[in-house]
Amino acid sequence: MAEKELIFQIKNLQMWFPIRKGFMRKTTGHVKAVDDVSLDVYKGETLGIVGESGCGKSTLGKTIMMLNNPTGGQVLFNYEGQFKDITKFTSQELFQFRKKVQMVFQDPYSALNPLKKIYTAFEEPLKVHGVSSKEERERIMEDVLKMVNIQPDYLLRYPHEFSGGQRQRLCIARALEVRPEVLICDEPVSALDVSIQAQVLNLMKKIQKDLGLTYLFIAHDLSVVQYMSNRIVVMYLGKIVEIADSRTLYDEPLHPYTCALLSAIPVPQIRQEKKRIVLPGEVPSPIRKPTGCALHPRCPHCMEKCKQVDPVLSRYKDGEHLVACHLYGKED
Repeated sequence: MAEKELIFQIKNLQMWFPIRKGFMRKTTGHVKAVDDVSLDVYKGETLGIVGESGCGKSTLGKTIMMLNNPTGGQVLFNYEGQFKDITKFTSQELFQFRKKVQMVFQDPYSALNPLKKIYTAFEEPLKVHGVSSKEERERIMEDVLKMVNIQPDYLLRYPHEFSGGQRQRLCIARALEVRPEVLICDEPVSALDVSIQAQVLNLMKKIQKDLGLTYLFIAHDLSVVQYMSNRIVVMYLGKIVEIADSRTLYDEPLHPYTCALLSAIPVPQIRQEKKRIVLPGEVPSPIRKPTGCALHPRCPHCMEKCKQVDPVLSRYKDGEHLVACHLYGKED
């Protein structure tokens, strides 16, 4: 089996948002949305990122895309075998980076200008990235629209004339215009009906196979993530608590938080019983995180060590399954 090739190496990434108060706007604290995240992303894979609302998964995606300037850490991108830290890029280097990594947002309607026709929304990125010929721009627009099963004459319509599924397919097509290597998909189907979700997900799988794309797929729907992903990252309060391939994570979850998430997936069989794991209490504030393991105030397996020492993300049984929990991991 050929060795997997890295496309992203994320090292100790932090995204802290300052809290400012008073007349002088003095910084009194930070919202630690992403806190010391390290992650490898391989070419051609779909890496799912899951967690409940407020865990930092969308902020992680936007920070990797450099829509947020990170507080600390590195985001290394593979430029033909040479890794470069995009957090240190100039504006011109970031402009070129945008060709390689594109983003699909949650709400397709807000991603399109309601006052302009779709043609304008598709033409502008091509102009900005140096496609000067009108004929060439129209050829590219026609090609990407065919990929998402939309007729080219729809370019002369306005966003409100499309359904939610069509608008999301348009946003995917627009992201593909510059032939990126990576698509960061932030909740791309959460605003769609279930039947339309299936169509868009199958379309994304086909596009990935045809173009050899890498996906970072951010979602809160665990069933959708299982269907799309090769590997899955579970986040809680700005940190990664578990990483495993899709089948292993769903068959043998290790972290108590992952077990609770998976227990919430609805069971299709009426008579099939499933034990629901409910974590007590509320999610702690990202401003004042608990000492030690962030889950310990809610964890049914909490030990004294959990209250004092933050567990390290480490390999389980020397395999590809990583977990940050004192029940399994060992401190370095």
